[in-house]
Amino acid sequence: MMSARRKNIWDDDEYSVIGDEAEIGFMDYENDKSVCTFDPNEEGPVRISIPFPFIQGKPQCILIGETSTCSITLENTTSEPVELWGIKIYCSNPTDSFTLSLMEPPSGNSAAKNSRGYMESFSLEDRVLQPHDTLTIWLSCRPKELGLHTSVVHFDVDDDRIERVLFLLAEDKVSQSMASNRPYSRTPRGKRFSTDQYVGSFRPAKSKGQEFKNRLPKFLIPKDVRELLLKKDVPDVLREGLTRMNYSIFFSTLLILEEIHLEEEMRRFNMEYVTMKRKGHQFLALEVPGLAERRPSLVHGDAIFVNLASESAGDSTVYKGYIHRVEADEVLLRFAIEFHTRHQIGSLYNVQFTYNRVNMRRLYQAVEAAERLEDNLLFPSQLTKRRLIKKDPFMLFTTGLNEEQMHSVMMILCCTGAPPYVIYGPPGTGKTMTLVEAILQIYATRKSARILICAASNSAADHVLEKIVSNQAADIKENEIFRLNATSRPYEDVQPDYIRFCYFEEAVFKCPPLRALLRYRIVISTYTSSSLLYAEGVQRGHFSHIFLDEAGQASEPESMVPIANLSQRDTVVVLAGDPKQLGPVIHSKDADAFGLGKSYLERLFECEFYRNEHEGFVTKLVRNYRCHPTILDLPSRLFYKGELLACKESKSFLEKYKLDLLPDKNFAVMFIGIQGCDEREGNNPSWFNRIEASKVVDVINKLKSSTNLNETDIGVIAPYRQQVLKIKNALEAREMSDVKVGSVEQFQGQEREVIVVSTVRSTVKHNEFDKTYSLGFLSNPRRFNVAITRARSLLIIVGNPHIVCKDPYWDKLLRHCSDNDSYQGCPLP
Repeated sequence: MMSARRKNIWDDDEYSVIGDEAEIGFMDYENDKSVCTFDPNEEGPVRISIPFPFIQGKPQCILIGETSTCSITLENTTSEPVELWGIKIYCSNPTDSFTLSLMEPPSGNSAAKNSRGYMESFSLEDRVLQPHDTLTIWLSCRPKELGLHTSVVHFDVDDDRIERVLFLLAEDKVSQSMASNRPYSRTPRGKRFSTDQYVGSFRPAKSKGQEFKNRLPKFLIPKDVRELLLKKDVPDVLREGLTRMNYSIFFSTLLILEEIHLEEEMRRFNMEYVTMKRKGHQFLALEVPGLAERRPSLVHGDAIFVNLASESAGDSTVYKGYIHRVEADEVLLRFAIEFHTRHQIGSLYNVQFTYNRVNMRRLYQAVEAAERLEDNLLFPSQLTKRRLIKKDPFMLFTTGLNEEQMHSVMMILCCTGAPPYVIYGPPGTGKTMTLVEAILQIYATRKSARILICAASNSAADHVLEKIVSNQAADIKENEIFRLNATSRPYEDVQPDYIRFCYFEEAVFKCPPLRALLRYRIVISTYTSSSLLYAEGVQRGHFSHIFLDEAGQASEPESMVPIANLSQRDTVVVLAGDPKQLGPVIHSKDADAFGLGKSYLERLFECEFYRNEHEGFVTKLVRNYRCHPTILDLPSRLFYKGELLACKESKSFLEKYKLDLLPDKNFAVMFIGIQGCDEREGNNPSWFNRIEASKVVDVINKLKSSTNLNETDIGVIAPYRQQVLKIKNALEAREMSDVKVGSVEQFQGQEREVIVVSTVRSTVKHNEFDKTYSLGFLSNPRRFNVAITRARSLLIIVGNPHIVCKDPYWDKLLRHCSDNDSYQGCPLP
């Protein structure tokens, strides 16, 4: 920003050098309100109006190609004449985008005679402003490009210089279509009401006659521990750090910290005076702002308490309903029949959410059970014996495996128990392919083997299932592989081709009886859902091999759900993952800081054998088959000691298509700088930036018009759910619905020929908000690493360079593009 708002012009060297070209830096109007907040009464004898004033805290908008004009009045408030030495546009960004005139600019349909005398320039000559006289001038802008337009105008009055900074947001038809119709306002947070007495309802998919052999204990939080943690006192066990002796109590304490935080978070989402609408014959739909970003996190089967908010109703009866389905931003509920009968359109309710403890209880049980594990499984150390490598030949089921992948498979086949074996797979190195080959080898060569595969998400587990059953060479029998799903997973979430591998009743997933489970040779599940196997009575040691895919994304208690409940001394445990990519999602900052955010995989690398990448304990895959060399270069240097080898042909895409977008056809990373605007709408707390969203759509249009890319070859990554939805809707409106748009988490383990990343943020003001909720890209190196390694042939980043440069990793990427002449857009920082 320029210097002070008022300045003695005779002491300003800059003023006397008329020909010098002025520059304007990035001004964050949301973070620094002083850049556009002026008090005309404090500026001397001449009162100058504020040009293009903000509307609801945001700059006014103008369509590209149209002209926006604003009058500026200069009023002499004194009884003496005032010398007005000059008015000039000090600088504008983009350059020369604003002009001054003494006449009102003619409108498009003005008669020619009205426009003959009109002249515009970047400065106006001096004049005398008579006592109590008012001069009106006009400031105009006709933007040619998308994004924030900024200008600084200087008024030299007597010996003072008065400054006005103004902002206009240039948009196009696409960004205009994304504009909010409702200003953002927080949903009123409801006061708690008593739920001691209520009218209940039936749980969805209630199991009939199915009793688990191993029931899950309640694991209620001890009152004294809760009080200690609520007072922000740090328990001694956390000060000590994790040891073999305190394993269970250490992780239980961390889980209590996390659970207390989740309880508090859930209470913040209570709502007052909200409506519900009928959905079909049996459900009521409740819109929950923030639901899509898991704020709050609600799943099938969760309970909700409601009562009528209207005092005149004279009815304080509390009803307990259950969630039967979770959609993008609403839940479908069922209550007692009388509640549905009495519901009327427009009825207002108070809503109180409850925290579902089932998964947390599974984690408490797992860390308790982990006390029985072998030391060399839980705490491998220098005392662990070195593995003997017996290299037996084997016939591959997967073609094209490289030396490191084959070595990894061979080592897994050699393992006879603890310690765990790790496939360390940086992005695009084929760790899932390696894991699947090992599973197929075990299945084909060891008829007595029983294999459990756990993944961090349903989509990742489905991906493993797909890779296994699609391998025709292995001849997997369909009745020997089972996909275990949680009851909370929507039936429609599973692809029709793979529903035959699942067990369900009336479109609700369930765990089959024990005798059926024991017949399967391969079982695939998420980490926490694997607890259903233990609950059903599957014994420790039943599975000869336990594979944990994407192990870096699971907290240690989550990893212990399958390991502690189902492994014994001779069980082979294999972890595949990358501690440099996305880690566990932990909501409590305290629990995260004390160790809950460190995965079991990451902790293993603290042991010498894993840290030094001893071949008997870990194989590091270094050949990347996904990314163009120039895409891989930066993440390799930042995260993997420069060891990754680019094995993808660099010619395949960039030389095939003559992309006007790319200045250098041999450099496959591009940064498009644009200054947009952070926005929210309605009661939805999620952020979006429609200027960036429009630029993303424009980029995809250019890709489609200049190449024969399929829409499925293109992916868009954005960190906020609302930005994802805005871009999705804009693409669907232009019949490009097959372009996948999602968060970084949704793209983990996936790839596309072209990836376009929208960083969204246009102000530093909200960075702390993002850190609190683990949102956005900044201050999260792992999320950055995943985002920039999803592209095979072309990576395009659309964002505000002045914001992303605040983060050291994004700054390196920005400079990486700039140094290779692959940056375009607004001026760099």
